[in-house]
Amino acid sequence: MILASQSPRRRELLSDTGFDLEIVPANIDENRREDETPVELVARLATEKAESVRGSLGHAPADGLLVAADTIVWMGDEALGKPADPADAARMLRELSGRTHHVSTGVCAMKLGPDVSPIATTSFVETTDVTFWELSDAEIVAYVETDEPLDKAGAYGIQGAGRLLVKEITGDYANVVGLPVSRLVRELAALCDQDDLIARAIRIGGPHA
Repeated sequence: MILASQSPRRRELLSDTGFDLEIVPANIDENRREDETPVELVARLATEKAESVRGSLGHAPADGLLVAADTIVWMGDEALGKPADPADAARMLRELSGRTHHVSTGVCAMKLGPDVSPIATTSFVETTDVTFWELSDAEIVAYVETDEPLDKAGAYGIQGAGRLLVKEITGDYANVVGLPVSRLVRELAALCDQDDLIARAIRIGGPHA
């Protein structure tokens, strides 16, 4: 599979599910368009990333699969990107404190022919609601001092110390990490007409002694 993303979290989620990955990052304009909702933004960016990488390929991967994704943290109409510095991270965390926000991931998956032409394509957006505890100033300072928020959209990483900020999640946890891998595997099974793909992924991703 070609993964059109440099995200180590997406790479880990897919590798743990049994996919052999070739990383080919996309280079596109990720600026939000006027009147574009956060959900519309990630849907468009995932598709544009997939198309950009497909156009750069000289040959298709062995399994013919190309996956691209884009994740956004948002509240209302405001998108929360990566903080510019520690002060900006603290500002975002104060904004998220005691409130529910949304994490949306747009995904575009393609089944490619040997000439890299798309045989079949599927795309979707998965959204998870995340509610933070009321955070004290001391908690925010302590978390910012870990440096974990500085390269994370929304200024937190749920797979790290940021999990201690989260009161409740409604939806897919892996989506907050960076990729709704459970739904993606099902979409890929339908895309490739491979009914056994889910069972194989479960066996590979299950606990091992």
